[in-house]
Amino acid sequence: MADIIQVLPDSVANQIAAGEVIQRPASVVKELVENSIDAGASEIKVVVKDAGRTSIQVIDDGAGMSPTDARLAFERHSTSKIHAAEDLFSIQTMGFRGEALASVSAIAHIELKSKRKEDEIGTRIRIEGSKVIEQEPAQCPDGSNFTIKNLFYNVPARRKFLKKDSTEMNHIIQEFKRVALANTDITFSLIHNNVLLYKLNPAKFGKRIVDVFGESMRDNLIPVRSETRIVTIQGYIGHPEKAKKRGYEQFFFVNSRFMRNPYLHKAIMDAYEKIIPHGSVPAYFINLKVPADTIDINIHPTKTEVKFEDQQAIWQILNASVKEALGKNNIVPSLDFNQEGNIGIPPLKKNREVNPPSIKVDPDYNPFEKESGAPDNPGSQQSWTDKENLKNWESLYQDFEQPPGQRTITLTSKAGSGAKSGTTESRDASKFLQFKERYIMTPVKSGLMIINQHRAHTRILYEYYLQTQGNRSGVIQKQLYPEEIQLNNSDYNLLKDIKDEVKKIGIEIRLKSSNTIEVKGIPAESDITNPLMVIESLLEQYADNKDFGESLMERIALSLARATAIQYGRVLEHEEMRELLDRLFACSAPNYTPDGQKVVSFIKTEEIEKLFK
Repeated sequence: MADIIQVLPDSVANQIAAGEVIQRPASVVKELVENSIDAGASEIKVVVKDAGRTSIQVIDDGAGMSPTDARLAFERHSTSKIHAAEDLFSIQTMGFRGEALASVSAIAHIELKSKRKEDEIGTRIRIEGSKVIEQEPAQCPDGSNFTIKNLFYNVPARRKFLKKDSTEMNHIIQEFKRVALANTDITFSLIHNNVLLYKLNPAKFGKRIVDVFGESMRDNLIPVRSETRIVTIQGYIGHPEKAKKRGYEQFFFVNSRFMRNPYLHKAIMDAYEKIIPHGSVPAYFINLKVPADTIDINIHPTKTEVKFEDQQAIWQILNASVKEALGKNNIVPSLDFNQEGNIGIPPLKKNREVNPPSIKVDPDYNPFEKESGAPDNPGSQQSWTDKENLKNWESLYQDFEQPPGQRTITLTSKAGSGAKSGTTESRDASKFLQFKERYIMTPVKSGLMIINQHRAHTRILYEYYLQTQGNRSGVIQKQLYPEEIQLNNSDYNLLKDIKDEVKKIGIEIRLKSSNTIEVKGIPAESDITNPLMVIESLLEQYADNKDFGESLMERIALSLARATAIQYGRVLEHEEMRELLDRLFACSAPNYTPDGQKVVSFIKTEEIEKLFK
């Protein structure tokens, strides 16, 4: 039997490594920019075409490379950072992995121009599929200029599974933000299809955050600082009232390297417990500085996961630091014992006699006897409170003896694509009860029906928005005074991508300069009082679901329905509850929301009766 184990050719091995390191165009941007940082660059420019499908160019003014180094940089396991195995445990830099450039060269066409400051002439090298096609002397500025073209040209399966340009560009922007926030002393530029998206000059950390996320972030930052033997923590957290459902403003950095750490994320969320709504996430930008030999960054190919030697202690320190920052900024309610004059207790005068309070008691009172002079008719001298209580108790039993079908509601459609005139079990029109300002309860033949009010309205609005889009009949309520909203760059580009579709369901938006939009109209069907909240929620929901298979209009309709539906905590009038149920059961699928959440539930009469046995 022939031997079956063989050593893979370098070209195949490089493609396998590329699958770990280079997952999409954003991965290329990350690796090249980190190499530029390690080269000591003071300015880095990223130029992208078609979200990286056509080309990615990274230009820096760093140290540059000699002709020999320029060629060796693309070989597997080549690096300037590691000389012995022990060096792996004290890495201070970023682009130390030999597989990065080798992996990129295996799946793309690369041109590199590089020159050291001490050299009179630089080097130009072209590589395609791990093969050096050309290398020659060339005139070029000091530093390095990488151009990556036709990414995944020889791996069609991976290229096929790239998302649309807006999605891939959003990933590039996220990687750009991570590197830019971690290196505030470097000038960064990002250009996409000849449009300048970011130009970030060197600045302090707080200013860099505002430059990246926009002026609206300026009033949202609370400083955090703590210095211990184990870790030094420095950064900013966000105000609780600005917490959002979408978690895209959360950044951890360890020794100037971006990292993900769910465990430390919980330390921050624990500090915000009970001061932000459930499901919301505050912004945070936290720098951790620890000795290099107390962390391991080699547990993941992309180096975004870090293992700490004393993670539990860091959790405690971070949690306490965030709580302290919230307390210093009067975010956490506290008692001020130094306040004077606000407590209405008069001072005790000197030599004044203090008498204990006295209580008058009737020792002959018998609660089971009628009051003196009370008539035999117990209701003849009832107080106003007694009468009101009796009337309220009697109202609980009102209509309970009527036949079940005495008054019947016929449900007709007011909203929903494909909605039909539906019929449900006959029910008394007055028997609606709102429970915990969250659920609507009503008796039916089989027992008790419970409806989630927010989910019910989400289903109604979802079908309404789809219907108006399908009929091109979305009614836009023009705003007398259009509201201007400033977004961050990512959200602005995302909204620009879906602006026309959003208009079809009733939100008219005008794009202005400097990432500013103007809300000119809202759906007439909705009751929108805060357009900014709706736009943010729409982008939040859309961004979270944009990679799934539903049509664009279905995703937008669901996002807008969630943002504009009746929220929990709103008290509903009896007529509002009746109308909500009418419209719900006129929908094509009333039992579930478009994303599969339960809307209606039943408790059978038998189950209720068992509770009293």
